[in-house]
Amino acid sequence: MEHVPALDEDLKKTLGPATAKVLAEQLGLHTALDLLHHYPRRYAERGELTSLADLADQLDEHVTVVAQVADARILTFNGGRGKRLEVTITDGSGRLQLVFFGAGVHKPHKELLPGSRAMFAGKVSRFNHKLQLAHPAYEPLGADASDRDAATAFANQLIPIYPACAKLESWKIAKCVDAVLPRAQEALDPLPPALRDGRGLVPLTEALLKIHRPATKADIEDARRRLKWDEAFVLQVALARRRHADSQLPAVARRPAPGGLLDAFDAKLPFTLTEGQRGVSKEIFDDLATSHPMHRLLQGEVGSGKTMVALRAMLAVVDSGGQAAMLAPTEVLAQQHHRSITEMMGELAEGGMLGGSDLGTKVVLLTGSMGTAARRQALLDLVTGEAGIVIGTHALIEDKVQFHDLGLVVVDEQHRFGVEQRDALRSKGKQPPHLLVMTATPIPRTVAMTVFGDLETSVLDQLPAGRSPIATHVVPAKDKPHFLTRAWERVREEVENGHQAYVVCPRIGDGEDDPKGKKKASAEDEAEKRPPLAVLEIAEQLTRGPLAGLSVEVLHGRMDPADKDDVMRRFAAGEVKVLVATTVIEVGVNVPNSTVMVIMDADRFGVSQLHQLRGRVGRGTAPGLCLLVSEMHEASPARARLAAVAATLDGFELSRIDLEQRREGDVLGQAQSGVRSSLRMLAVIEDEEVIAQAREEATRVVAADPELEHLPGLRTALDALLDTEREQYLEKG
Repeated sequence: MEHVPALDEDLKKTLGPATAKVLAEQLGLHTALDLLHHYPRRYAERGELTSLADLADQLDEHVTVVAQVADARILTFNGGRGKRLEVTITDGSGRLQLVFFGAGVHKPHKELLPGSRAMFAGKVSRFNHKLQLAHPAYEPLGADASDRDAATAFANQLIPIYPACAKLESWKIAKCVDAVLPRAQEALDPLPPALRDGRGLVPLTEALLKIHRPATKADIEDARRRLKWDEAFVLQVALARRRHADSQLPAVARRPAPGGLLDAFDAKLPFTLTEGQRGVSKEIFDDLATSHPMHRLLQGEVGSGKTMVALRAMLAVVDSGGQAAMLAPTEVLAQQHHRSITEMMGELAEGGMLGGSDLGTKVVLLTGSMGTAARRQALLDLVTGEAGIVIGTHALIEDKVQFHDLGLVVVDEQHRFGVEQRDALRSKGKQPPHLLVMTATPIPRTVAMTVFGDLETSVLDQLPAGRSPIATHVVPAKDKPHFLTRAWERVREEVENGHQAYVVCPRIGDGEDDPKGKKKASAEDEAEKRPPLAVLEIAEQLTRGPLAGLSVEVLHGRMDPADKDDVMRRFAAGEVKVLVATTVIEVGVNVPNSTVMVIMDADRFGVSQLHQLRGRVGRGTAPGLCLLVSEMHEASPARARLAAVAATLDGFELSRIDLEQRREGDVLGQAQSGVRSSLRMLAVIEDEEVIAQAREEATRVVAADPELEHLPGLRTALDALLDTEREQYLEKG
């Protein structure tokens, strides 16, 4: 790997130990190169006042504003012993108060004269119902503005506003950048010259100078366009190299035997597969028949029949003499899959047992809470090859679990698993097994290309025949309490008609998840003083009140596994009419007789999560109903989110909305990996076109030069991206 010494040098040498320490600890910036890639968040124009009107949304955040002093006055208190300087600043959109205390009042009193302009940085707080900055840092702008020429030049200058922190204001970061900016000349350009010229992109050095010290808005545009390409292209090269390496691995081709287990299963199906299921199955079977491992992501709308597609793939592998393992994120889901798969297979799931089919195989369950005898038998069935299919939780990954011949790993709800877990299971094959990753969370195309870029993607977006539409309505519990009363009446009516219901709450309420002392998540939560509604409290209220006389039970993650399974079994059998649960039922729970779901405090859930939850009803022939209960004000962003969920059943549309409302880093799994997002300029929704083009270019470059021997700049950029943690983050595909 080629290093650029001056750019890789620790910032201590250039900026001194104190400043370097703050940059490293607060902003994760260690080298000159890191600092050059710490781009301004926005630019203030000296001729144009920055908006103070938006500060209400940034309570408790560190902000930088450019504004004019309207007035300043010193007030005394404590009988004249204490002094306070109050300065009002304005920018045309709003006013903001600054306060300074004690000995700290004299300097700002001299410098912040009415009519003067400055940059101010501090933490937004509220005092006496007014927003204020207490003891802000400030930098006066344009003391020589009386000279007209100087004033004109001054007014047209673009001031970079950097993502800052309490210990280092934006303008101090700007001075740090000035110190390392000359070194931008030494930056190695990761883009192949042909690609750069073909797309009309400026060289990297020029882009770095223009992003930090633009003369015009066109400079900023040029720089952004170029830097977005860097991020998209380097990431896509990393993924393309991974796809290329995977394609070189050996694997056993798995083809179903004619007249074997798969054919016997298909013959006994009481329904025909949808066109989508048939198409996706063909893609999977084609992959399984090759001698390198399949790496496929199966995205399926809630209820689109992904489990059926995965089961047929597993049966094809068993037919060819191999074994298949399905990894589920929770015991409830593993038990649910085991139950539904053995029911679908019937006597074919009883291989080697009395009454079982000659073509059949054993389907075993392996979870952490199983008894010793059952667990020992399951392990024996796996190592001898007696069991062709195993469904389990993390327990499958343990060292003592050995397979006879593992041919396929199916990972359900991919985002719940880390890299190590998936790879640990894959390493149990004699040769790398084929991999099928499933998710019911619809992922916009660009996110799939960015996060799961090392996987081929199949999409199931057609619902099986006989599935009913789900009507969704928002229930404004505070404004219209009678709507909530009506919601419980609807639940009762559904139960009286022979159906079942879910009631979902954000919290368990057993004391361990008591939100006291927790930091409020948002300004909306700030307005909402009470803690989120809890399963145990709501279940008790319903049993005593609106649902008295119906069999109401609870289900949550901290229950004993045997109790959880017992409740789910009785709910599936129709004995329990109303299940009050946490999001433990979010994925995979399949009870076709459930027709209504009431989600309490629905505003506390994300858009995609609400869509997932809603998919638990309407799975049979009767229409589904989902009621989103919220106390939020009609004009709040939370209610707008709920209205979006009520307005469409299209998960891909909702996932775009969800993504637009969340930070990019969350989507890219950074929250899980603890790595600072490598995307500083690229926005995965807005820059769809750049990502798609970068993927094509990256695939072409890697096919021609897999080791990147002729592209040293690209190799260096890749090494910087793929430190150990990021390597793992990419492997989570």
